[in-house]
Amino acid sequence: MLASVASTYAHLMTRVFSAPIVGKVWFASAAGVFALVQVTTAARIFGKLKGLIPWRIAGAPVNVIHRWSGRLAFLCTLPVAFHCIFILGFQTRDARVTAHSIVGSFFYGVFAVKVFFVHDRDHPRWTLPVVGGTVFAVLATLWLTSAYWYFTNVRFGF
Repeated sequence: MLASVASTYAHLMTRVFSAPIVGKVWFASAAGVFALVQVTTAARIFGKLKGLIPWRIAGAPVNVIHRWSGRLAFLCTLPVAFHCIFILGFQTRDARVTAHSIVGSFFYGVFAVKVFFVHDRDHPRWTLPVVGGTVFAVLATLWLTSAYWYFTNVRFGF
């Protein structure tokens, strides 16, 4: 069953990308871009960056942009996680791959904690930025140890 799903996944990815790993790299990069939008809009929501980011961007309030960029970032991580978990698996062949595997194992747990604090209003005001920053740091570490490495050591392209 899993082999069939992996085959379907590979077939779907190669419709757009030259190989499934290339699709993984680009989805991870898209998640990274949306994560940058998350950090900047969150800073604006918390009263920072007022001089740089207006409350409305292209007619949409910053909080709506923040919410949707988070949803899109999460969706972009799903094919990446599938590829990492079910095709590549946990690996320890060198320090970069080991670090990536360990940090990747924490990503959805950290994300779940962030979602919990978004919906729970009974916590100190500083908690949500710390948890959101942790999610960003974990995602940035994952991107640097995978997509960035791929772009700079293998190839840049589709």
